[in-house]
Amino acid sequence: MSLHKDFLKPYDHNKIEPKLYKAWEKSGYFDPDTSKTAKTTPAFSIIMPPPNSNGSLHVGHAVMIALEDLMVRYARLSGKKTLWLPGADHAGFETQVVFEKKLEKKGTSRFAILKEKGGREKLWKMIWGFTQENKSGMEQQVKRLGASCDWGREKFTLDKDIIGVVYDTFKKLYKDGLVYRDQRIVNWCTKHQTSLSDLEVNWKEQKDALYYIHYKSTDGNRGITIATVRPETIPGDVAVAVNPADPRYKDLVGTSVIEPITRREIPVIADKAVDIEFGTGALKITPAHDPLDFEIGLNHKLAVRNTLDRHGRLTAEAGPLSGLKVKEAREKSVALLKDNGALEKIDDYVHQVGTCYKCGNILEPTPMDQWFIDLTKKGKKKIVDPAIKVVKNGDITIVPTFQKKTFYHWMNNIKDWNISRQIAWGIPIPVWYKEDDKSTIHFGEKAPASKGWVKETDVFDTWFSSGQWAFASLMSQKNKKDFSTFYPTSVMETGYDILFFWVARMIMLSLYVTGKVPFKTVYLHGLVRDKDKQKMSKSKGNVVYPLGVVGEYGADALRMALIVGNSPGQDVVYDEQKIRGYRNFSNKLWNIARFVLTYADGSVAVLTPKDKKLIAECKRTKKKVASEIEKYRLSQAAEVAYHYAWHRFADKIIEEKKKLFFSEDKKDAKARASAALALYRILTDTLIMLHPFMPFVTEAIYQRLPKKDKEFLMIEDW
Repeated sequence: MSLHKDFLKPYDHNKIEPKLYKAWEKSGYFDPDTSKTAKTTPAFSIIMPPPNSNGSLHVGHAVMIALEDLMVRYARLSGKKTLWLPGADHAGFETQVVFEKKLEKKGTSRFAILKEKGGREKLWKMIWGFTQENKSGMEQQVKRLGASCDWGREKFTLDKDIIGVVYDTFKKLYKDGLVYRDQRIVNWCTKHQTSLSDLEVNWKEQKDALYYIHYKSTDGNRGITIATVRPETIPGDVAVAVNPADPRYKDLVGTSVIEPITRREIPVIADKAVDIEFGTGALKITPAHDPLDFEIGLNHKLAVRNTLDRHGRLTAEAGPLSGLKVKEAREKSVALLKDNGALEKIDDYVHQVGTCYKCGNILEPTPMDQWFIDLTKKGKKKIVDPAIKVVKNGDITIVPTFQKKTFYHWMNNIKDWNISRQIAWGIPIPVWYKEDDKSTIHFGEKAPASKGWVKETDVFDTWFSSGQWAFASLMSQKNKKDFSTFYPTSVMETGYDILFFWVARMIMLSLYVTGKVPFKTVYLHGLVRDKDKQKMSKSKGNVVYPLGVVGEYGADALRMALIVGNSPGQDVVYDEQKIRGYRNFSNKLWNIARFVLTYADGSVAVLTPKDKKLIAECKRTKKKVASEIEKYRLSQAAEVAYHYAWHRFADKIIEEKKKLFFSEDKKDAKARASAALALYRILTDTLIMLHPFMPFVTEAIYQRLPKKDKEFLMIEDW
């Protein structure tokens, strides 16, 4: 027989891969409603974790695409009605930070734009254009990696119908008494001018001075000494607290002392929250600048005296420190305390300091009116406990299992969730307040007909909207049957680093809104690290962007390199040598096919018992690969298929059959016919078992087979 003309040339991934993807897209087989692709139920579905629409994909996204496409292609080959729904995330704060850097290069800022007439709308449109451009670029990158997702169902977290679902959830929470607005201490970034959730705080170990400061009693007796790392906040003190079990200070409880910078009289109180072992065992209570102090202040009905504005400068309440930045105020407060004899001594103190995970600035605990979801009182039973229960009873399986401990730890130590952000980019909180009474609230995107209403300017925390992604992305589809067909989804595949940021919140909100789990399995992959096992980051200059790698070695090679050796929950080391090795494997498959199709065209022949055994061995291997995939042992599945193709099929079986094909003995004619058919069938099965891992080269070979059962390998029967 004559070989397909392409087989006369070496495998060229740059010519073949883009053409094949266009052919797949045109076929419509990424759409689960295409009848030829689905024979059995139940359906198989994955909702793609939406990449942030603020830049290019990095190699971590390539891990996600490789693993999810593997699962999806295997499910499709297995005859299931298969949906992989793609999307993109507006990524509120993350995107705004990226966009602000662009504005800074142009000599402006979001604050300057917001001051203009119609500035909020103008800034919104600017960021919208930025995200849409990035979103379009990301889609092309995802396609270049071979993702067989249904682009006709693609969603964006700022689509109107998605926003509608998010608003419905918010209103339901409010109606059920599970969302509230209150003044609480938040993590405030003075650079970005927004609050951050506790999970967005980057804690850093820092060495500071610990100042011991004496507060004189108003009656002229002994007074009390406290230890603090923040003397600049002394003007915000409203009390000094001691533990009621501490015998050293029992006689002082109920008396008053003089705060030593603004010379105000403040009470000495007793509270069990005070740590007897820290410092002197006495704690200055500054409710506006410390979360613990704020709670103690609430318990004792103390005033909140805010001495720091949102730009990090001391207010008029700070007296002689007014107008100074924190560092300057600290230096001046120490000088003042020395002068008035209140500073007793200074020690070194190593402690954890909360910083903004984006700019690295120290965050300021600040009291603000914010929207919170109750997760600790009424919400514990209605939102948190059901989420813990479905993991404990196996309704949701977490792979790897050791990550369940992390999940339980976070869930059992959960705090009320601050869902409001002081940024321009995001889903606006649909609330209006009466000008003269902030407790009177109207829900809706438009103001009530009457006058005197003010719109909430905050937007939702991105994790609140993306926490509804599993059901919102299906509820908002044009085909209203999608939700009942594909929900709960089969697998949520994502990085272990966002198990609590995202996965836990999806479980909580999905159960609350739908009454069902959002997915049956959570598969957590690790972070991709560089060759020195360092975390990849733009600041280190070690980020790998996948398209350059794909251009040099092919998408199949990159995918295999990221799958093999990738155990769930464990970090992956990026190794270009490994990718090069799988590029060689792509070429090997091409050459295997060239040889087999030189002598075989799939013609019927009488198989020898030995060749029947070889075919049966291949089918057992394929069954082993299937078993490993279904157990989510994806690396092992890839290795089984790889080793069979190269070390068994190529090195042993083909080498042995070469003797027959090179023989001119007429007695070997039947054996040659049997060998040709056996090799053809083994090649076909090998292509099927490797297709989920290396879709391009396997499909390229399949398209060149002289006899095949299907239009595309991707819809073959496993």
